[in-house]
Amino acid sequence: MPRTRDRLLTQDALEDRVALVTGAGRGIGREIALGLAGRGATVALASRTHAELQRVAAELQNRGGNALAVCADVADSTQLERLVATVRSELGPVDLLINNAAVVWPLGPTSRLHAAEIRQALAVNIAAVIELTGAVLPDMLEAGWGQIVNVSSGIAAHPAGMVGGTVYAAGKAGLEAHTLNLAEEVKGTGIAVNVFRPGGVDTAMQTWIREQSPEEIGASLHERFVASHRDGNLLSPHESAAALLRRLPAKASGQIWHVTDRALS
Repeated sequence: MPRTRDRLLTQDALEDRVALVTGAGRGIGREIALGLAGRGATVALASRTHAELQRVAAELQNRGGNALAVCADVADSTQLERLVATVRSELGPVDLLINNAAVVWPLGPTSRLHAAEIRQALAVNIAAVIELTGAVLPDMLEAGWGQIVNVSSGIAAHPAGMVGGTVYAAGKAGLEAHTLNLAEEVKGTGIAVNVFRPGGVDTAMQTWIREQSPEEIGASLHERFVASHRDGNLLSPHESAAALLRRLPAKASGQIWHVTDRALS
């Protein structure tokens, strides 16, 4: 049953809030979803992979949480609209949005990138975030409360540090610009909009990069990710997600949260 808006909700708690987490089938998204449910939120899980979503939903429910799994490609406007409509119908308006879904491809020298892959990656990493946010924002504005967190990357601050990843760097830089712009737009409405930089995390994305041919993506880029894993420099998804969760609900807006910030540790 969807939660009605006339129910009084504690302003400094997540209990009974409706949260939507994209990219929730694995990695950081999965851990964020489990953590939100553990704090009493009702969680909608979104991802392109049905089997992964079902496993996370079952795990969440086995822990006593309330979950809704919706298989959707956020880069597809029709599927995105259906996602928002389903969550609203089944659970109620979204109070908390975690835009976590992202892709790291295409990798390699700019001269060898394919136009279709460039557009598809930017559709996932930035366009879908803006579109999904716009779809849930009216309900947050009506309620006078909302939390939006966009999961970024340290590459946004140091784009030259990932040569061969220009599309990913551009997408994350754009994501952060959108976040800070939106925070200013909704100032004074009760909605907090922030960026989270999760650090280097041992996820399927990292594994995929290590499995790529150095000749295809660039030897230095490949070695960077191989070395991070080999030297034990990666956080677990749980560690990274826990750092984000400790900031919720956020009092301030328009911030860039680093996983290594003292306030996050």
